[in-house]
Amino acid sequence: MFLNWLAKHLAAYLSKQVAQHSVPTSTYEALEKALRPGDVLLVEGDTRISVAIKYLTQSTWSHAVLYLGPDAGLGISKDGEPHTLIEADLEVGIRPLPLSFYRNSHTRICRPVGLTDDNISMLGEYALSRLGNQYDLKNVFDLARYLIQTPPVPSRHRHKLLSLGSGDPTRTICSTFIAEGFQRLRYPILPTIDTIPSDDPNCRDCIREHYRIRQTSLFTPRDFDASPYFRIIKPTLENDFDFRAINWADL
Repeated sequence: MFLNWLAKHLAAYLSKQVAQHSVPTSTYEALEKALRPGDVLLVEGDTRISVAIKYLTQSTWSHAVLYLGPDAGLGISKDGEPHTLIEADLEVGIRPLPLSFYRNSHTRICRPVGLTDDNISMLGEYALSRLGNQYDLKNVFDLARYLIQTPPVPSRHRHKLLSLGSGDPTRTICSTFIAEGFQRLRYPILPTIDTIPSDDPNCRDCIREHYRIRQTSLFTPRDFDASPYFRIIKPTLENDFDFRAINWADL
């Protein structure tokens, strides 16, 4: 009981804004037009927990959200806008959101390639089944601990400090929630790749690659950006961009 009370208040503390909103690199209209169901939307956050995640991962991105579109059955917001996003929120847990929630945020679209309609439906069904699950409270305490005093940890090891979750399948963090959905499709994010001898008896020196799925608790938002299997979509370039049309101010 006490730990739940403490975690609730700690989550509220970590969710407080401590920085100015980052500057979006595209218009909201361009972002809305560019998104497709199955896209992962990375967000540069401005809260205390965002500061911790960006430090530990040495990345711009502190949050990951899954875009499922207006026909995914996520409901309607109080303002009548369809919920098109689903995320793991520190205080609320896994919840649906309208895209306008991140209207003023710096974002990046990471797009899986080659998904079929059935794949996207499976991803949506998985996400809907997780609605209401709670954020991993052990990660809340871990993040708070590293915020109180910046640990003298070499940058190559900071990524590991976020993989300390409880292991409870009903608790999650934003990136592990999304990573689990893609791994159910057998879609790679950053798999472990081993090289093993080829089975070809005519090629003694040949090797082949063997892919192994990584534990989902090891994923962070930056991994979708770093993944060679997700295409980076820039909304401005998706809308018939023509540099000749820029109205430059004379210096």
